[in-house]
Amino acid sequence: MRVSVFTEPNRGASYDTQLRFARLVEACGYEGFLRADHYQSMGADPGLPGPTDAWLTLAALARETERIRLGTLVTSATFRLPGPLAVMVAQVDQMSGGRVDLGIGAGWYEREHTSYGIPFPAVGERFDRLAEQLEVITGLWGTPSGETYSFTGDHYRLVDAPALPKPVQVPGPPIIVGGRGPKRTPELAARYADEFNMPFKSVAATAEAYDRVREACERTGRTESGRDPLVLSAGIVVAIGRTDAEAQRRAAPLHEKSALPPEDPVVGSPAQLAQRIGEFAAIGTTRVHLRLIDFDDLDHLELIAAEVLPQLDGAR
Repeated sequence: MRVSVFTEPNRGASYDTQLRFARLVEACGYEGFLRADHYQSMGADPGLPGPTDAWLTLAALARETERIRLGTLVTSATFRLPGPLAVMVAQVDQMSGGRVDLGIGAGWYEREHTSYGIPFPAVGERFDRLAEQLEVITGLWGTPSGETYSFTGDHYRLVDAPALPKPVQVPGPPIIVGGRGPKRTPELAARYADEFNMPFKSVAATAEAYDRVREACERTGRTESGRDPLVLSAGIVVAIGRTDAEAQRRAAPLHEKSALPPEDPVVGSPAQLAQRIGEFAAIGTTRVHLRLIDFDDLDHLELIAAEVLPQLDGAR
């Protein structure tokens, strides 16, 4: 089981705070540090000192960490054009020595778009744009050096792009596509992704999502194509403690009003988290992203590393 930590700096975290946290993630033996790509908090709290850009942050962390994987869960396709995004991610991959994961989605949080003047089309168009972005990004990375790449779609047009720079990872950084959508999300994951992620739902709901994406892999021909099978991952909201009172204290932010959809957190002991991870493993999960809420609660990070990671087969 591969274990990464997922964070939400839009709740309020400076770059220095994220750096301290990411360095401890690395020191504790987790596999990766992934962060949300949002420009606004989800509730009434403004999230001081304000937002930090995901890819600017990851570029800096790439130079100040040595081993952990770095990435987004997930970059919003509404925020950036696909050509510049491909350049950006390839550069951060170079800066990290090949440790980047690109999680990308259609975008969903309308308020942050309105606040910062970012166009927010209807959901169908957002998924159309995501599909074209995935094709463009993988096309640019996969174009042989010395050749050019062109693309004409309904939303983006590239003419004779030099398809540079090249990422360290070949054919490119692993792409994560995920979500609860029953139709287009599984198909896009089957066509373009290296990892399908089901975020923060029950084991049963996650198993159903895995079945949908497996069916999409068969329907699109991925299963017979010789491509590597999709990594199946799950997000888990975590609030654990040595005592019930400690766990409940860490769970308090989960009760605040938020734009996030309902989730299925683990609130309790380290043993309960290990059990939940085992249940996910039983349905085919090989990677989990543990969502920790408080950047200042370094003890939470260390507790999981000390009492949960050693119980997991192959965890880093």
